Amino acid sequence: MTDATASRALTAAASPQSAWAMRFMLFIAGMGGLLYGIDIGIIAGALPYLESTASLAWKLSTQQLGFIVAAVLLGSVLSSLFAGALADLIGRKAAMLLAGALFTLSIPVIALAEGYTPLLLGRLLQGISGGLIGVVVPLYLAECLGADNRGRGTAMFQLLLTIGLVVAALIGLYQARSVEAVAAAGSSAAAVFAAKDQAWRSIFWACLTPGLIFTLGGLLLNESPRWLVRQGRVAAARAALLRSRDAAQAELELREMQEAAPVAGTGVSASAQDPLLSRRYLLPFFLACLVLACTQATGINSILAYAVNILNQAGLPGAVANSADVAIKLLNALMTVVAVLLVDRKGRKFLLMLGSGGIMLSLLGAALLFQGAESGRRDGREAVQALVQDDALELRLDAALLQRLGVQPGAEGAQAGGAQQLTLSYAYGPFTNVQTRRSDEAGLPAIRISRADTVQADGVIGAFFRRLRLNPFADPAAAATAPLRIEQALVGPVPSATHGWWVAACIFAFVASFAVGPGVCVWLALSELMPTRIRSNGMSIALLINQFVSTVIAAVFLPTVGQHGYAAMFYFWAACTLVYFLTAAFLLPETKGKTLEEIEAAFRR
Repeated sequence: MTDATASRALTAAASPQSAWAMRFMLFIAGMGGLLYGIDIGIIAGALPYLESTASLAWKLSTQQLGFIVAAVLLGSVLSSLFAGALADLIGRKAAMLLAGALFTLSIPVIALAEGYTPLLLGRLLQGISGGLIGVVVPLYLAECLGADNRGRGTAMFQLLLTIGLVVAALIGLYQARSVEAVAAAGSSAAAVFAAKDQAWRSIFWACLTPGLIFTLGGLLLNESPRWLVRQGRVAAARAALLRSRDAAQAELELREMQEAAPVAGTGVSASAQDPLLSRRYLLPFFLACLVLACTQATGINSILAYAVNILNQAGLPGAVANSADVAIKLLNALMTVVAVLLVDRKGRKFLLMLGSGGIMLSLLGAALLFQGAESGRRDGREAVQALVQDDALELRLDAALLQRLGVQPGAEGAQAGGAQQLTLSYAYGPFTNVQTRRSDEAGLPAIRISRADTVQADGVIGAFFRRLRLNPFADPAAAATAPLRIEQALVGPVPSATHGWWVAACIFAFVASFAVGPGVCVWLALSELMPTRIRSNGMSIALLINQFVSTVIAAVFLPTVGQHGYAAMFYFWAACTLVYFLTAAFLLPETKGKTLEEIEAAFRR
């Protein structure tokens, strides 16, 4: 019997005190998943009210709203750059405490914001916190849990993440109904505006409590025994192991750790001195990066963040879309429970193949539905361009404008027979924007376009990069005298509620497939595949790639669907998921039931 097998055979002998310590560790680490889920999901319920209030009060463009959505992901990218090195420097526990403190600080910054900059800053803080959590918590769990319960234990992070999404959706639904109650009472436009402004602020205030629980609970956690061994603190590592294992099991695992990892003040194994570019490091690193990049390329974060908007465009109105969003988040949590039960039975490879296959079929279904709805739109660009005066435009989607755009009263979906939707894409030089209006919106709010609202100042970041001749942002000088150019004015019927529910069904299938496969297994791939020597920094780089892909997709989502429609985005995600399925089927090894040291030895062989 090998040491690893003997260690696993002793797992059942854990004392009640050890079991309590294990449950507490899983709860607090799981709270990190809850915060990560709130980071991703909270903007879905708040975004419609930000569009209705902040965009008017602060003159936010569609691109700026996209940046606010993507700021969490951008912050994750920034923190992923140093999360692994920071976890190595100060320890896994201290890095988790820092993440909790940053999340807690971000809440008042966002909820008290009175402009674009503080709102963006608060979302960036949330993202930095999320990036740290995404690296450190799975790393901490992988290093603290035994081989037989590592799959279920690490899956708890994803389970609490999905619960965080549910919590965020429920908060959004509650605020949506509060706003609709104010509107239904016949309140003035100013009162409805105030209710919407209060709604998105309250959504963020509700997230303060879990941040405090995670931060304060983290003070009572043990440090990772593997990190302690690498620091030469063998006695402290033994004490940490004894809190969740019996003495014999702790000694067996401690000996494995000492043999596999470089220990300060002790002999270092020859394998620990292998070059970082050796095959035993490159292959697992490449696989982990590929799995994480493909996970985000499914569009999961954008679909969850823009779920209400997507369902609105598909034909589900108001609070119905919010209710469907809650159902999506609940289904995500339920299917994650199923994945937790299966991950140590069926294995990571099987679940990834099953999940990625279901995701691909679901995305194709949604793409076909949107293609059918969007194919009936007509482009009234020339008619709208003729209404431009002094490089500015103001119009309402009333019967007169619809007739000017070629939609005749009484036609299918026209003003007399049903609602129409106008998607207007325009530009001042390199600065572009998109606005959407429906003919059944209360009061027929006007579309107003001006240079001042579209062309944003350079800002400190833009000025810095422009001096380096590397600025990726549009140059305000190039738009100072550029005429207003209407690029598209797509008008067509608003899809029916039946169409909306068919799209919702595709998204339900997408979320269920994601939860069963990538949702749980991605964190295991991130933490299990990396050898000890590169685990923290390798996980950091892999998560950086993950968040970079997610940030790019979130930032271009609104402009892309405005220019090319929702079908284009769903087709793109489906193609990326095909790559995911092939990776899981032909490249990924099975790691079920193996210790981290055994997995590392397999790559070495």
